[in-house]
Amino acid sequence: MGFKIAEEDLALRGPGEFFGIRQSGLPDFRVAIIIRDTPFWIEARKEALRLIQEDSELLHPSHAGVKDILIKRWKGRMELATIG
Repeated sequence: MGFKIAEEDLALRGPGEFFGIRQSGLPDFRVAIIIRDTPFWIEARKEALRLIQEDSELLHPSHAGVKDILIKRWKGRMELATIG
C-alpha cells in the first residue's frame, strides 16, 4: 500500500531534482514520464550500464556526443558520480 501511495505522490508532484535542493515539482525530462514510462527507464539503465562497461570514460569517437551532453548537462557536478 505504501508503494502505491508513493507512486501516486510522484505522479502528482513530480520527482524534483536528483542533484540539487528542489524536492518536488516538474521534472527536467521533456518527453518521458517516470511512472508511465518505467519500461523505457529500465531499458535506458541497461544501455547506460552496457556503455559504462564498454567505455567508462567515453573515449571512443562514437561516444563523443554522449560525453559532450553529460559535460554540458552536469557541468561542475560530475565529481558527484565518483563519490561512494
